[in-house]
Amino acid sequence: MKGRVILWGTYDLGKPRTRILRDALRRAGFGLDEIHASIWEGVADKSQLSLLGWAGRALRWLAAYPWLIWRYLRAPAHDVVLVPYMGHLDVMILWPFAKLRGAPIVWDAFLSLHDTVVSDRQMVGRRNPLAWLVYGWEWLASRAASRVVLDTDAHAALFQELYGISAERTASVFVGAENEQFALPPATSRGPDQPLQVLFYGQFIPLHGVETIVEAAALARDLPIAWHLVGEGQDAAKIRARLAIEALPKLRWTQWVAYEDLTKEIANADICLGIFGTSGKAARVIPNKVFQVLAAGKPLITRDSPAIRELVDDGDAGVTLVPPGDPAALVNALQAMANSREAPQIAAKFSADELARGWAEVVESAQLGGEST
Repeated sequence: MKGRVILWGTYDLGKPRTRILRDALRRAGFGLDEIHASIWEGVADKSQLSLLGWAGRALRWLAAYPWLIWRYLRAPAHDVVLVPYMGHLDVMILWPFAKLRGAPIVWDAFLSLHDTVVSDRQMVGRRNPLAWLVYGWEWLASRAASRVVLDTDAHAALFQELYGISAERTASVFVGAENEQFALPPATSRGPDQPLQVLFYGQFIPLHGVETIVEAAALARDLPIAWHLVGEGQDAAKIRARLAIEALPKLRWTQWVAYEDLTKEIANADICLGIFGTSGKAARVIPNKVFQVLAAGKPLITRDSPAIRELVDDGDAGVTLVPPGDPAALVNALQAMANSREAPQIAAKFSADELARGWAEVVESAQLGGEST
């Protein structure tokens, strides 16, 4: 056995990232203990919580910490304590107690809260006091950990730039997918008179660029393409307003599909869509849906970006990259891909063994590097 790791905090088990991380550590051979308080159960998109909802979660959050700390202080000896997403407050609460026990902290930041709230979703302006509070919070959290982990190298570079932390103290591990769930049987071919089935699913947040997809559907109104949108979220009102101006009979919108039923929707699609947002964050992430579609072996169209280039090479079959925010390019890519529909062969790059190797390297580097300074 390589060593013992404690997963600690209020981490969100509703996120595939966290479940995959936990499974990867076990697969890598680490002994694993969990000290966890469930705070986010039932919340798919935290930005959609009401003030009352936030107040209720905050009370549960604060009430959980005495119990979490007590359990940590009584936990058996361990080599590393790992704070999964969403752990921005967890990592600071844990900091003095981990130092007391001589255990380095690995923090799976996963994303920048400041970048998400201020730059990507534009929920507050850069000069808003809340923006400065979130920046200071994230700056301090970055110093509480021996290693700060993001989903891509591009995202890790943002943390290095924003918070002045060294490259040695950051790392990246792909989100990946729960590959067994998304394994699909070979697709059956559709007849030439049947429309191309195109699927997008997601939370309708700005980086997804759902407006680009709707504009592409409008441009392709006379083409044999059936569009299916699945999701709800911050940009849903904009999409409703756009569809109220011009009805698109070939576009269907389902507001919710359970996670376990996503494979049915993917199986029914000929081509799946990734993200098309134009923000800096959209260029730094590879979202869950991209890995899930690739794991399912379905053709994918998504925006070109530094992040996706960490996974996809020019010439990879079954994947087409288009400029962000460009509906015409999306329509052209769909027409070109409709004739081939080659299955992508990229899933080996984020196999369970690869993710286990990546997380093992992060934990082992924290063990060798010791505590944060």
